Amino acid sequence: MHFDFAALLVIAAAVTGMIWLAHTLFAKRKQTNELDHDNGHHSPKALPWYVDFSRSFFPIIVVVLILRSFVFEPFRIPSGSMEPTLLPGDFILVSKFSYGLRLPVGHQTILELNQPERGDVAVFRYPENPSIAYIKRIVGLPGDQIEYRNKQLYINGEAIPLTPIANGTPTGPYTQMLEQLGTQQHTIQIRTDQPDRFTGLMRYQVPEGQYFTLGDNRDNSRDSRYWGFVPEDNLIGRAFLIWLNLDCITFQGHCNRIGSSIQ
Repeated sequence: MHFDFAALLVIAAAVTGMIWLAHTLFAKRKQTNELDHDNGHHSPKALPWYVDFSRSFFPIIVVVLILRSFVFEPFRIPSGSMEPTLLPGDFILVSKFSYGLRLPVGHQTILELNQPERGDVAVFRYPENPSIAYIKRIVGLPGDQIEYRNKQLYINGEAIPLTPIANGTPTGPYTQMLEQLGTQQHTIQIRTDQPDRFTGLMRYQVPEGQYFTLGDNRDNSRDSRYWGFVPEDNLIGRAFLIWLNLDCITFQGHCNRIGSSIQ
């Protein structure tokens, strides 16, 4: 079961804020009528626990909500579909303002900013189940014609350059290659011991307002080849930094990934 953490933050902020505000207004009204008869000053009283709790946590909840909704949001990589760029156990930061500011609940755009670029690693709400966050690389922009055949990506009829990495890290049956998407270069991997599972014609015309995505682990990624395009409204943000790795904190290596930018 998946729950909407942003909605939970909004509810928590609303409840604690209303409790604090109601108590403040009620206390001010009582001050005009309840004065200490000895010194003419209002006698301080201990706050009820729920008011004290709300007063303490309301500002914290609001700050977390603003940062998470409009600035940065952390995610953990659960699978190997983006290897070798991202590994299972990587904790990443996503820029929430890269593709415009959206409301934390309802996700309506309130400020248009930049558009996704070809080659961006993007986090988005999975079109078949928007409660799940997916991460893939954007390869097709609105209006593009995308083809994928024989483990080769074509955009608007042109094969995307692939350069084998001669001294790459050994990855068993996988071959790591540099892929050039416009001005951006990144590493993908394909299996050399298996034929392409896509034997038919894989040609897609990207509609306006939608994007075509692929995982960098091309033979082990459930992406737009399976479930179609990503609507612009589903975009969450652009992944830009690995800030922690689970293997590192469990003393199993990969500590050098911490602080790495995501290409």
